[in-house]
Amino acid sequence: MQNKIMIVGTGNVGASIAYALINQRTAVREIILTDLNAADAEGEAMDLSDALATAPSFLKIKSGSYQDAKDCDICVITAGANQKPGETRTDLLQKNYQILKSIVTPVMASGFDGIFLIVSNPMDALTYATWKLSGLPAEHIIGSGTVLDSARLRFQVSQELAIHPKSVHAYQIGEHGDSEFALWSSANVGGEKLTDLIKSNKLNKIEAIVTKKAYEIIDRKGATFYGIGAATVQIINSILNDERRMLCVSSYDDFADTFYGFPTIVGRAGIIQRLSPTLSEAEGIKLQKSINRIKNTTRAIKT
Repeated sequence: MQNKIMIVGTGNVGASIAYALINQRTAVREIILTDLNAADAEGEAMDLSDALATAPSFLKIKSGSYQDAKDCDICVITAGANQKPGETRTDLLQKNYQILKSIVTPVMASGFDGIFLIVSNPMDALTYATWKLSGLPAEHIIGSGTVLDSARLRFQVSQELAIHPKSVHAYQIGEHGDSEFALWSSANVGGEKLTDLIKSNKLNKIEAIVTKKAYEIIDRKGATFYGIGAATVQIINSILNDERRMLCVSSYDDFADTFYGFPTIVGRAGIIQRLSPTLSEAEGIKLQKSINRIKNTTRAIKT
């Protein structure tokens, strides 16, 4: 394996992923940046290469074309129209599907046989579309899922308990969007249930903050990119290092015939296993509603 990745889309999200990779120890040895605006991709590669002399890992970074995907291990897709203030992720559906199709088709034509990692929104529906467009096994198609949302959840809980976020074991699952929810029934700190540590009204407030946080950030600065950049790097490292880490990526549920954020083991082969945590009755109902919402969005794609 080359430990080579392609990042398609050099806007704020794509550039943040590359910058986060450069600034930590990573298995990535080469990054290819590509964008419809070739000059922008070249400029980002030039700017990012200036950080290599002081970076903790040495890797190559350059701009390229879809043809360069032929020997890449991972193709990360961030390209798409930006979510505007007041616009839902679903509003982006049709225009971003057309953008996705214009990427997946030439990437596959290059001979690419790696793993697609989808970050563009609406992410769950576009992850499903990537699976259909590429013809690759479902295990090789991964969406960023609710990895970022789960990180937001752990941070908010840590603020409430005044502990480190890494000590919090709690996850958002379902759609990366308005119907996602916290899996409180299994959330814990050191084996002690969060439902015993925090009152239910506080848990509800935390969940509401997490679900709305993207909108709050967009209202203030126009886009979110640092958090998703870091979350995507976590997924990339788990794949290339074969860490087999549990991450709430968007993975394929063959029973529901859809992709959504759920506890999943991620390694070198892509999706290793989808776990089966016990959900409360209320959580099971919420998950089904979230799945139905994603399926409705996916069906709305005009192919």
